[in-house]
Amino acid sequence: MRRSHTEEANTNAEVNLTPLIDMVFILLIFFIVTSSFVKESGIEVNRPSAQTAERQERGNIIIAANAKGEVWIDKHQVDIHTLRAHVERLRAENPEGSVVIMADEKSQTGLLVQIMDQVRLAGVSNVSIAATTVSGTE
Repeated sequence: MRRSHTEEANTNAEVNLTPLIDMVFILLIFFIVTSSFVKESGIEVNRPSAQTAERQERGNIIIAANAKGEVWIDKHQVDIHTLRAHVERLRAENPEGSVVIMADEKSQTGLLVQIMDQVRLAGVSNVSIAATTVSGTE
């Protein structure tokens, strides 16, 4: 028995989706590998504003200090005397990383100096202080 032309066209009209699925998975893997994950300090800090603030794309070790005098690193509250050991451990994991200190605008300057001192004693010379950028001049 002979098939009609339309029956033959319906049986041969299949689309191969394998290359499309492969391409979607490759793109998904590419975006996952190239995305940068944001590290959080563990507390919300009201950063002071500064007109000369610059955006830093990467801050591998983020240390936060709030108005109560608490110091946070990697979502854990730490004592100022153990901060050096924490920074040394995180620095060993990523030797090229920098440190960003997020001090609340109502925190004491002495605490910020102690944090910077502990970070420098841990061997990190690339230390930044986080601030909010002010747009325009007053």
